[in-house]
Amino acid sequence: MRELIVRPLTRAAFAAFGEVIETDGARHYPINNGRTERYHALARSEAVGPGGHVIINIFKGTPYALPLKLEMVERHPLGSQAFFPLSAQPFLVVVAPDAGGRPGEPQVFLTQPWQGVNYPRNLWHGVLTPLSAPQDFLVVDRAGEGNNLEEFFFPEPYLIRLP
Repeated sequence: MRELIVRPLTRAAFAAFGEVIETDGARHYPINNGRTERYHALARSEAVGPGGHVIINIFKGTPYALPLKLEMVERHPLGSQAFFPLSAQPFLVVVAPDAGGRPGEPQVFLTQPWQGVNYPRNLWHGVLTPLSAPQDFLVVDRAGEGNNLEEFFFPEPYLIRLP
């Protein structure tokens, strides 16, 4: 089985795959008479196709144990998908570049507390992967007509482990 090593999630390391959603280093300014700090435009949502529109969801994820066998990734051709944790627990982010309509070599990141990600349309990515306990996420994605899910099962799974 091929092995994938988890690395820290940073804006620079993740730039080829999407956006890291976090307040550290983000543009911000005061609103509401200075009683609220607005962290502006942390990510961009996409929704294309017939009747496509952006929706906001809460997902309740069940934890996974490491090492983890990666057998499948998915992508969404009609809209972006953003995940932001509603707790400070880290979670895994699995992504893969497109290689002629199939996923290329996956990469695995571990979030820091209060980091989320935004996957652009058509980016191969793993499923929601909380680690140590059940975890809730605010999820922004697309609803509307059309097939917005493609799954790919690897002929040989990968084994994900921490360094």
